[in-house]
Amino acid sequence: MELLFQHRSIRQYKSTPVADNLLDQIIEAGTRASNTGNMQLYSVVVTRDVDRKAQLAPLHFNQPMVKQAPVLLTICADINLFNHWCKQRNADAGYSNLLWLMNSTIDASLFAQNLCVEAESHGLGICYLGTALYNAQDFIDVLELPKGVIPITAVVLGYPDQEPPLTDRLPLSAVVHHEKYTDFEADQVDQLFSEKENLPSSRQFVSENNKENLAQVFTDVRYKKQDGEFFSAKLMDTLRKQGFDL
Repeated sequence: MELLFQHRSIRQYKSTPVADNLLDQIIEAGTRASNTGNMQLYSVVVTRDVDRKAQLAPLHFNQPMVKQAPVLLTICADINLFNHWCKQRNADAGYSNLLWLMNSTIDASLFAQNLCVEAESHGLGICYLGTALYNAQDFIDVLELPKGVIPITAVVLGYPDQEPPLTDRLPLSAVVHHEKYTDFEADQVDQLFSEKENLPSSRQFVSENNKENLAQVFTDVRYKKQDGEFFSAKLMDTLRKQGFDL
């Protein structure tokens, strides 16, 4: 339990390789995660090859850790294998719809979190890369993912070459609702975000980007509406090409 409270995203890695048997154990721990109907609607592509990582790096917006970390894991929602099984058993699979896209995405996410915790328990560092969804079609092309397989996230993994401070989190009252959801009044919102907004790093972000407040850094700089709309349209097109009826 202490391990969970000490999680840090690691962005600098030593060149020390991760042993095959250790990586197998980490991934097997991922498979012990809860999943929909014990169908295990996920898969992972392991990338160690330097040239292949260099090919994938631009799709991750050239974040240095993609090349630096000894292991890159691309974790996918995957109905392909289960569909094959159903077809070979004369069973009529109906999993290419929104519900099963969501189910397989949840399965892949639980699998990813389990393997990350296992990796950290062995002294390894990890960092999630949300960029897999931004450029899903490119990952499909490079990794030769068949229909029914969608890259959901990626994780770099290796021995840390840094010890960053813990990242701030909102208080529990920001995420916990008892018995029913209780929406927030303006003064509650101010209170819940007060600590985050007053961090030195947050104040620096606001100053560097010439914004009025931290919220504007998110909306105007980091995650802009037009970017979200652009990448959403790309992702929707990719999902349909991969066989999902949306």
